[in-house]
Amino acid sequence: MEFTNLICHHKLERSFHFKGHQFPVCARRTGVYLGVFTYIVYAYFYFIDYTPSLLLFSVLILLPLVVDGVTQSLGFHESNNTLRFITVLLRGLSIGILI
Repeated sequence: MEFTNLICHHKLERSFHFKGHQFPVCARRTGVYLGVFTYIVYAYFYFIDYTPSLLLFSVLILLPLVVDGVTQSLGFHESNNTLRFITVLLRGLSIGILI
């Protein structure tokens, strides 16, 4: 098994494409990595006061991910790459804040 298969499933229909080339990771992994990276870069340049309200915010921005997961599991809708990306981008920001 290749190392890249341990990181992501690489399903064609769940990955973004650019100029005919598939991204190396799926839409969800792209969102998580971009979210964490964005927060780390922001935190490097700006002072962040880690107050309880920021920690609460980091938990609250996970709500769209939870709602998407629950509504999918109940069969209300089928997710798409854009929705996957946006919900886990917020998750990546949350992970960045909590780290």
